[in-house]
Amino acid sequence: MRSMAERGRGAGVGGRCQSVPMDVSDLLTDALGRVREQIPDLVKGLSDDDLAWRPDPEANSIAWLVWHLTRIEDDHVAGVAGTEQVWTADGWAGRFDLPFATGEHGYAMSTDDVGKVRVSGDLLAGYYDAVAARSASYVADLRPDDLDRVVDEQWDPPVTLGVRLVSVVNEVNAHLGQAQYVRGLLERR
Repeated sequence: MRSMAERGRGAGVGGRCQSVPMDVSDLLTDALGRVREQIPDLVKGLSDDDLAWRPDPEANSIAWLVWHLTRIEDDHVAGVAGTEQVWTADGWAGRFDLPFATGEHGYAMSTDDVGKVRVSGDLLAGYYDAVAARSASYVADLRPDDLDRVVDEQWDPPVTLGVRLVSVVNEVNAHLGQAQYVRGLLERR
């Protein structure tokens, strides 16, 4: 998947922007697609032990970070789309076989539980790819007016679809960067 800049939809920093309008589905597809492009390289060549390595006993591992960012995207996009999560619908929970409740996604998880996420890079990349495919399918048909739909009234103010999807983009990119940093530390130890 090529970014919008690579597809000619705009220029990079300091470049001249083209007058081709960007729509909301292109923007979200590109933002989430960039994560999809990077996950395979992040986990490539790493053993299960490497993926579970933590810089200190309280830190998150690459395995936990990728699992968590994928669980959050899966949970949040399924929630707004009104679909079952890929985690359960496609049998990923069984393949991961983690010692947690099926609905667990890592929020406020203990440091001991973080250490229990020991899985292969292929499994992590496969699950993220499946979630990313479902997310791309969901955002492909979104229109600007869709973003104003309230999707969560538990907050004040209530959360709109646009705010929820920006949260997903923020969450997955933050944890991707953290996992890339941990990989850098791992390679230098």
